[in-house]
This record gives sequence, C-alpha cells and structure tokens, in this order.
Amino acid sequence: MDLELFRIIVDTALCTLIWLVQIVIYPGFLYYNESDLKKWHRTYTGRITIIVMPLMLGQLFLYVFLSYSQATFDSFVGLGLVVMVWAVTFFISVPLHAKIDTLADTTMARKKLVRTNWMRTIAWTLVLALSIINYGK
Repeated sequence: MDLELFRIIVDTALCTLIWLVQIVIYPGFLYYNESDLKKWHRTYTGRITIIVMPLMLGQLFLYVFLSYSQATFDSFVGLGLVVMVWAVTFFISVPLHAKIDTLADTTMARKKLVRTNWMRTIAWTLVLALSIINYGK
C-alpha cells in the first residue's frame, strides 16, 4: 500500500470517528445523570483510547514523515492541523474528561467538551479534505 492511500485511510478513520464523537457520543453525555455517567465514562475513555491512540500516532508519524520527505506546503499544513488536534486533545479534551471523572457536578465540563471538540472536528475534516485533494498528485 502506498503512503497516499494509507494517509486517506487513516484520515478517513479519524474524521469519521470525530464526527461520531461530536454528533452522537459527547452530546449523549448530557443525557446521563452524574452517577451513571461516572460508571460509563471510565469504561468509555479506556475503550475509545484503544481505537483512537494507534490512529492518532500513525497519523502523526505519517505527517512528520511526509513533511520531511516531501516538504510541500500541503504536507506542512496537514502536519500543523494534526499537531493542533494533539494540542487540543491533551490540553483541553483530556483535562475535561478528567473533570468528568472527578467533579461532583460535571454539567459544565460536559457542555465544554461538546463545544471545544468542534476544533478537532473541523481540523480532522480539513486534514481529510487535503488528503483527498492531494491524492494522486
């Protein structure tokens, strides 16, 4: 499999996943009472990490490699968007998930999770769009 096809596969997987999270999963958290959410949330974060982390790592390594080997404007834009996703994930989303696990009232954390996740949703959508546009160039 060539790198361009691998890039589209990984970018499609992450884009699809983030749209599911943004439209279905995170808004669904708002319907849980605190007790039930705390029971489910730890299971959810463990399971979703098993799916997301290998994809995110693969995408990061791929975009670093492409930026080094091709050094095109598009490869640097893609890498910048991927790095932005990592920053939002680890500086905004992960701390909000930690608040859901620890705070007595998590309503504000849940709402902020939905609101701030749009940054990752848009970024991963743009990453996929760039991959599709550049496929075969």
